[in-house]
Amino acid sequence: MLLSVDWMREFVPYDGTVEALADRLTMIGNEVEEIIDPFAQLTDVVIGRVVSCGKHPEADKLSVCTVDVGDETLNIVCGAPNVAAGQTVPVAKIGARLPGGVTLKPAKLRGVRSEGMILSEREMELTDDHAGIMVLDGALTPGERFVDALKLERCVLDVGVTPNRADCLSTLGLARDAAVAFGLPLTSPTACVQESGPDCRDMVRIEIPEPEYCPLYMLRVLQNVSIAKSPEWMRMRLLAVGVRPINNIVDVTNYILMEMGQPLHSFDKNLLEGGVIRVQRAQDGQEFTTLDGQRRKLVDSDLLIWDGAKAVALAGVMGGENTEINADSTDVLLECAVFRPASIRKTARRLALPSEASYRYERGVDQVGSRVALDRAVQLMAELSGGLVCKGVAENEPRPWAQPVIPFRRARCNDLLGLDLDADFCKKTFTLMGCEVDDADADRWSVRAPSHRLDLEREVDLIEEAGRVYGLDRIPADLPSISKSLEAVHHKGEFFFANKLKDWARGVGLNEAVNYSFVAPADLDRLGLPQEERIAIANPLSEDQAVLRTNVLAGLLGSLRRNRAQGAVRLGLFETAHAYFSDPDSETKAREALRLGLLLHGPRHARGWPWPTEDADYLDIKGLVEHLLDYLKLDVAEFRLLEAHSFMSPAVSVVLGDDAIGCIGRIKPDIADFFLAQREVWAADLDGEALRRMFSASAITFEPLPTLPPVRRDVTLGCPSGVLSFEVAAALEKFGPAILESVDLVDVYAPQGESGERNLTFRLTYRHQTKTLKDKEVDKEQGKLLDTLTKALPVRFFPPES
Repeated sequence: MLLSVDWMREFVPYDGTVEALADRLTMIGNEVEEIIDPFAQLTDVVIGRVVSCGKHPEADKLSVCTVDVGDETLNIVCGAPNVAAGQTVPVAKIGARLPGGVTLKPAKLRGVRSEGMILSEREMELTDDHAGIMVLDGALTPGERFVDALKLERCVLDVGVTPNRADCLSTLGLARDAAVAFGLPLTSPTACVQESGPDCRDMVRIEIPEPEYCPLYMLRVLQNVSIAKSPEWMRMRLLAVGVRPINNIVDVTNYILMEMGQPLHSFDKNLLEGGVIRVQRAQDGQEFTTLDGQRRKLVDSDLLIWDGAKAVALAGVMGGENTEINADSTDVLLECAVFRPASIRKTARRLALPSEASYRYERGVDQVGSRVALDRAVQLMAELSGGLVCKGVAENEPRPWAQPVIPFRRARCNDLLGLDLDADFCKKTFTLMGCEVDDADADRWSVRAPSHRLDLEREVDLIEEAGRVYGLDRIPADLPSISKSLEAVHHKGEFFFANKLKDWARGVGLNEAVNYSFVAPADLDRLGLPQEERIAIANPLSEDQAVLRTNVLAGLLGSLRRNRAQGAVRLGLFETAHAYFSDPDSETKAREALRLGLLLHGPRHARGWPWPTEDADYLDIKGLVEHLLDYLKLDVAEFRLLEAHSFMSPAVSVVLGDDAIGCIGRIKPDIADFFLAQREVWAADLDGEALRRMFSASAITFEPLPTLPPVRRDVTLGCPSGVLSFEVAAALEKFGPAILESVDLVDVYAPQGESGERNLTFRLTYRHQTKTLKDKEVDKEQGKLLDTLTKALPVRFFPPES
């Protein structure tokens, strides 16, 4: 937003420096990115008066002029057809630096010396008009600088306005903020309209079939206007804030836009049909030609302005070519409306058709203040065009603006900001902003927000305003204390747990992958994941990002493919992220869950000798999961072979207690081949939500280090193929005596033959807390344990050889 400081001073009596203004605006949230002199390229141009003008002796289209520039009289050769004696004109003398960086030098044109240049508007980069030289007001003094004589805006601030502050997209809006910041009075623009002739309400009827798209639509009519150039003061002011002047009618709409932030649109009334204006959505596939001459294909969410026979404007974005103001226009129908921001935003983005009007409509405009903007516009149009303003305003407001009432507690404000703002400061701040404050209840005020502050919705918005005006830069940087209860809650939160998983994964040597939540449907199809669980993206960036992932391994396999394409062989990857599932029963129709994915490919060890050259296998991925559970201080998991899995073979379910917390296994070879794997790919898909729940519920206890020696016994058991090693270990722990400290599987031997029996060797560790165990005590307890075990399970004990 370009803010002319002189224009702003018409509303606020600010007499400080521009630098102080820029600094204060920045500190209250409207960052001034640059201070600009919009006419810096014209500082060498002076006012001249053509004393005489005669034909060039050697050229029919050139004139030889004598020009008074105050301190001297110059001989200038000019090629403009409209140059004449007595004119007051802009002149560049020898040595002047012109727009574009050209420095004027003495020259001879067809044998006649030229000591300067009389300039056109295009040569000064004011407009594209090059039909002739620029002719100025004859009252200007020769020799005076052009920028001073025309009182051009010399200081413009480029302000970065945040999306929530739509009220600051105007000179008046930023003037309001300056008034609040410096405690100055604000003088808002007013309108005094002289009406005559017929009532415009008898000329046109406004229809709004869908009020949610247009809560307010107003029209005024001007008759007998004369289309011409706007006066210099308006044209130069518009140029200063980056708007190209067109004619007196269109320029007024742009002037009001920049002054008050209200977009307006002018129609040639004589090109409208049916005596009706209707605000209605387009038909799907309908085509419409906008002011820029482009024929655009619309969809049924685009909002159009219609007359009795046709579409005449793309609401809030751009007018139509078929009702454009032109040089022959005599009657004007002026539109002032409020449209639904989301509708305008979608249309402007989809058509790649940004405009100053759509930029403001997308963020919201002042519904109450729009009437003042409309009246001020017709007043200026009548003054500049000589037209007559018809009586009345044609208006349809199906949804009047409802003033929000916001509670405000000063105690809460001070707690949140860490300040001690008094009641007088808060009330003065809100009043200067345009709010109505009811402080009858000293502890809980009722604040009514003004119509131009659409961002004020909640108490915290008012607290932000109090802090902003006080000065966010003045708030002391004190570190708040954190209570024990808050710390405990934090340590059980998802963010903390996800970071804990990442710390573990990095600690065991895995590399983190961060993938998009969006994946291709084909990737999920390849993994055999159900389609009914998927959530489709409404406007995907590409087909490769058309649905939300339902499994993090889809992204990890993509990372495998990219790394393999770059020649990487040994890969250990992990990703901690959310998977997303369709859930018709929930309010959002979606459910997300924290998942942990692990993936191994290639050699087990990073280097060669002395390490064996072996590839990662099932024991590696299983060992990682066991290590994770131990890291989280959870119980030992049971690993159960699954009969079938959509993308793993073999696949093993990881069970902790009564809950399955995930699955580990080898990615099926055909799937692995698609992702460029040269070796077996082992992966784990773990339920992060279940792990977090178990981790939060677990109680970590600390035991003193043992001071007495252990006694270890190795036991070999013959187990049928249907008995899992986990079941045997669990039974040993269950039936073991109090002195049994641990049970570890140390060896497996599967004899050849069809019996399917395996020999499992377990190491049992015994230790007493208060005395040193004797062999006889251990032998006795172990004998009881093995006797109980062989009765509970179909296993047989192999006594050690003597």
